[in-house]
Amino acid sequence: MYKITGYIERDVETGLYVAVVPGIPGAHTQAETLDELNKNLKEVVELCLEEMTPENRKQLPEFVGIQQIEVMN
Repeated sequence: MYKITGYIERDVETGLYVAVVPGIPGAHTQAETLDELNKNLKEVVELCLEEMTPENRKQLPEFVGIQQIEVMN
């Protein structure tokens, strides 16, 4: 069992939710709702993990956190 963290944004142009999992190439998806996005992301991560070697699975990054910063422009 793996505990995987996805980064989720809402695309302002399309209104879609977009998710990516850092550290897993190809693990990204989009959907109209967060429930649909969760389902899609789980499926794509499972597929990506199937394609990875056991050694590569051991090298998955550990989620630490997200930090927001404010900058002047």
